[in-house]
Amino acid sequence: MNLDAKKIAEEIIAHRYAVPIPVSISNRHVHLSRQACQVLLGDRPLTVKKYLGQPGQFAAEEVLMVKGPKGFFEAVRVVGPERAECQLELSVSDCRKLGVGAVLRDSGRLEGTPGLYLMGPEGVWQMEQGVIVAQRHIHMVPEEATKYGVKDQDLVRIRYNSGPRRGILGDVLIRVSSQAALECHLDREEANALGIKNIDTVLMEIGGI
Repeated sequence: MNLDAKKIAEEIIAHRYAVPIPVSISNRHVHLSRQACQVLLGDRPLTVKKYLGQPGQFAAEEVLMVKGPKGFFEAVRVVGPERAECQLELSVSDCRKLGVGAVLRDSGRLEGTPGLYLMGPEGVWQMEQGVIVAQRHIHMVPEEATKYGVKDQDLVRIRYNSGPRRGILGDVLIRVSSQAALECHLDREEANALGIKNIDTVLMEIGGI
């Protein structure tokens, strides 16, 4: 089989085993540790504005100013519940505006990432690390991973077939957890590149990275 024929065969197989996944588009947001939350917002708990697609997670009413070496954002949404460490999730263009490196990472893998300052109504918190561009990913429970033939930390690709900017994104990370809902997370830049809207559906192609 020549290379062209092999490529066509791989495309046919990948499309045949495509799985529809709903999309959730992430804007810039910040997760806070308990200590940072107390310094920035005081002793009161975070106030739920809207529950998100992943169980237990919510957009809070609270927003913070984020300041980097070259710029700032006045109102970045806090996402709860609290975590062990602060994590600020930005797009590549956000990082450029703030003057920090755009480091692509899976959530929670913060070693060697940039830091900056968070400013709230009660105080200022210096993040020593934790600024990331979140790697695009798909959440699912173990039963779904078994059904689709993937495992935690696998890489797949997604296809969006609607509209004039339809296309394919590779290196989509699989994240398997018993506390998950089936959902593909893209940041605003990734979604805009293909014309994807919130709650649109993409096709997860098994075996394609």
